[in-house]
Amino acid sequence: MIYEGKAITVKALESGIVELNFDLKGESVNKFNRLTLNELRQAVDAIKGDASVKGVIVTSGKDVFIVGADITEFVDNFKLPDEELVAGNLEANKIFSDFEDLGVPTVVAINGIALGGGFEMCLAADYRVMSATAKVGLPEVKLGIYPGFGGTVRLPRVIGVDNAVEWIASGKENRAEDALKVHAVDAVVAPEKLQEAALDLVKRAISGELDYKAKRQPKLEKLKLNAIEQMMAFETSKGFVAGQAGPNYPAPVEAIKTIQKAANFGRDKAIEVEAAGFAKLAKTSVAESLVGLFLSDQELKKKAKNYDKQAREVKLAAVLGAGIMGGGIAYQSAIKGTPILMKDIREEGIQMGLDEASKLLGKRVEKGRMTPAKMAEALNAIRPTTSYGDFGNVDIVVEAVVENPKVKQAVLAEVEGLVREDAIIASNTSTISISLLAQALKRPENFCGMHFFNPVHMMPLVEVIRGEKTSETAIATTVAYAKKMGKSPVVVNDCPGFLVNRVLFPYFGGFARAIAHGVDFVRADKVMEKFGWPMGPAYLMDVVGMDTGHHGRDVMAEGFPDRMKDDSKTAVDVMYEANRLGQKNGKGFYAYEVDKKGKPKKVVDPQSYELLKPIVSEPRELSDEDIINYMMIPLCLETVRCLEDRIVETAAEADMGLIYGIGFPPFRGGALRYIDSIGVAEFVALADKYADLGPLYHPTAKLREMAANGQRFYG
Repeated sequence: MIYEGKAITVKALESGIVELNFDLKGESVNKFNRLTLNELRQAVDAIKGDASVKGVIVTSGKDVFIVGADITEFVDNFKLPDEELVAGNLEANKIFSDFEDLGVPTVVAINGIALGGGFEMCLAADYRVMSATAKVGLPEVKLGIYPGFGGTVRLPRVIGVDNAVEWIASGKENRAEDALKVHAVDAVVAPEKLQEAALDLVKRAISGELDYKAKRQPKLEKLKLNAIEQMMAFETSKGFVAGQAGPNYPAPVEAIKTIQKAANFGRDKAIEVEAAGFAKLAKTSVAESLVGLFLSDQELKKKAKNYDKQAREVKLAAVLGAGIMGGGIAYQSAIKGTPILMKDIREEGIQMGLDEASKLLGKRVEKGRMTPAKMAEALNAIRPTTSYGDFGNVDIVVEAVVENPKVKQAVLAEVEGLVREDAIIASNTSTISISLLAQALKRPENFCGMHFFNPVHMMPLVEVIRGEKTSETAIATTVAYAKKMGKSPVVVNDCPGFLVNRVLFPYFGGFARAIAHGVDFVRADKVMEKFGWPMGPAYLMDVVGMDTGHHGRDVMAEGFPDRMKDDSKTAVDVMYEANRLGQKNGKGFYAYEVDKKGKPKKVVDPQSYELLKPIVSEPRELSDEDIINYMMIPLCLETVRCLEDRIVETAAEADMGLIYGIGFPPFRGGALRYIDSIGVAEFVALADKYADLGPLYHPTAKLREMAANGQRFYG
């Protein structure tokens, strides 16, 4: 053994070839933590000091190659002074450069996922051979930063500027055939032939058949583009990427600027440029929020995994109520491998559900993400029915009928008598109390909420709601089924609106106050979209549906009368009474026309302004900042109350619920992280400025206590 550590070993194979193997003990994946980096330093030095070494292959002892840097460790580095952060970055880069400069050929065997620092390690090798099932990429922009282990330097010199910009700015994971097409790797082979192919490549380089020094040279030099070619490549891509990323996500454009700045330098100087820019991005609030989201997402996955031991396996599911929502649930279950019965009392409901599933599957086939044969397989996994014939074999039933407590209770009681005694029943209600619905059941311990968000195939969140009598087995089984469907489940306790809708309705309440104070709803939409929301409040209400919003507000007013009951007529009341229900009937705050692609396109309708005139009770001069505060303060304070009331256990779950469920701007990190970014004391003072708007704007006693003690929700 040439070198042996806890993450890396280097052993002799044959004819002077050594294998540098990544296999981090005690972990399911390889990652670049401090231990691994330190051992890579020692391993490279050991290889360098051994004159018998003629070639190196780099392998992994895990199912993945290396997933990237250990964010939990490196996030602490982001808080260091700039010069220390840059120095630490350059020190790590020196290891990769020293590996690249070894006096022998190097080949990396990419057996599984190689992302971020893992792929940067691959780029430092002379040759890359990749398993047909592996994926590679540089996803750092998703964390608000860009590659920091030489990725912005080596990748453009290996695959060209245009391809490198696309890979780095999008942060996407690339399949083997795509990597081979742009020459990011030199060969793609079947998984079982990977080691053999890597050995063959290194032997050919040792024998002189392949000139590894010539292959290495472009990575050490400046980019091979003249001044005009550089200008065309960089200026065009900067404009396009800025348009795609938007003003709130600076990392993709900063990555391009870094590649441009370093274009006329050799490797070592170019890496210095990368390190300086990396430190600058690491200090931004966007990076702090996005890294925070990544860590919160990891926490969510860990919590969901903790339920695995108590979960029962779901081999057959059922959904009650077809239509768009039922069809979406059936599609998601079938495409992820769980057969599902789709029941409705009406044939037209069944047809609507099947049409929805077919449409979604058809789109996947069109985009090349699925074969027609796989589409047929998924459709066959959805079994439409108007009877309860096969319900005796079902492991979980998702009720998705009309949002009416009496109707739901009748349907739930009926299905309970027709399924096995251990079958789990879940209600896809968005607002109705689970404990209330459970009153109709003989086995309330087997009942919980399973709230999907529309459209089901796109929205990652599922709220799993625990009622007063819900068992842990019911929660665990529902969480496991949600995960199997590819969703991110958050377990919440029962209350009107649960987490997401309970928090969303105060936001709509703030919007209603802004309208009453004379704010143009189009202006409100533009301000909130600029703030980072995917759509403004008026447009969102049109998409949700005025009838749904009206009903939801009544439920919330009954549940929290002290702050959510509003006896005055609101903008939503006006639209609802005028039968302007939003997109579903072509008129809401906006009117809707069909565009060339057959999708609804909003247009401003003067009639909306006429209808709203009578409710503008107290015109005020409101700035854009006021408009933001009118809506964000109630939303944030209700999130605080959900945490204090133990509707959710952690700040991370609350924030991830809002990001996954209603599109809270990710670069702001969620409602509680947003409060942290302002400062808890400063946020309380800000809320107090709007105290005359009512109880929705009044901070809780506990939040005031946090402000007085200088506490935060995170860290």
